[in-house]
Amino acid sequence: MAKPTTRWEPATLLARRAPSIVKMAELSGIRAVVTGATSGLGEAMARALLLAGATVAVAARPSARLDAVCSELSATAPGRCVAAAMDVRDADSVARIADELLGRLGGVDLVVNNAGIGMRTVNPRFFDAPEPFFSVEPASFADVIATNLTGYFHVARAFAPAMAAAGSGRIVNVTMNHETMRRRGFVPYGPSRAGAESLSLIMTEDLRPHGVQVNLLAPGGATRTGMIPDDVAPRRQLLDPAIMGPPIVFLASDEAAGLTGARLVASEFTTFLAEFRAQRTASS
Repeated sequence: MAKPTTRWEPATLLARRAPSIVKMAELSGIRAVVTGATSGLGEAMARALLLAGATVAVAARPSARLDAVCSELSATAPGRCVAAAMDVRDADSVARIADELLGRLGGVDLVVNNAGIGMRTVNPRFFDAPEPFFSVEPASFADVIATNLTGYFHVARAFAPAMAAAGSGRIVNVTMNHETMRRRGFVPYGPSRAGAESLSLIMTEDLRPHGVQVNLLAPGGATRTGMIPDDVAPRRQLLDPAIMGPPIVFLASDEAAGLTGARLVASEFTTFLAEFRAQRTASS
């Protein structure tokens, strides 16, 4: 069996490898929504889906950044990038934008729940000076849960009925390493992601009879995004957000048809894909 890709593989190698893997799938006609898509993992996944031919609604809170990112992405995918001003914490905002996108796009094939806030919003020094859970302010706890867990519920709930009625669809919920869910000083971020994993598994079973696939995707390690303090050294050892491109394109593709309830780790995707294909071949 091939050796898994190391969690700390240099970002340059991952970025160089990503385009060739992304081209494995052709996503023309696929309509996707990616939340938290104006930076970090979300922007990387939106870009990869666009490069593969999908139409992508870049969803994030209203801001100049949202318009700028969609404008920049549209330069490489004219007419296929849609800016969607959505606050995942607000059920009414999510429902309204979901209705607009379903009407404008004629349906949605893929929803990527990625919007989230990290420990920096609770304790800026969470890496070198972790604080116990009883030092966390209730308002900070509630804000993280509202974004990272309840936000996933709001978004999936808004799009799932249309997918179920169509008898098809994909939902991908971004998560993190299980070790981080148990790490000292990681309240409320750890519990928010643990809750999202439980939610995902229940969503899988609720939607299975309707032909809608639900899968989890984790980067596989600390990633170079705004969630990580700038003074963490060495930042060059952090994963490049582009690592999320190949697996999200795969999960949107025809090749992933029937795959549901899985938990993919982006840093180990090459090994996963080889094993997945071998199993499919053996069972055919």
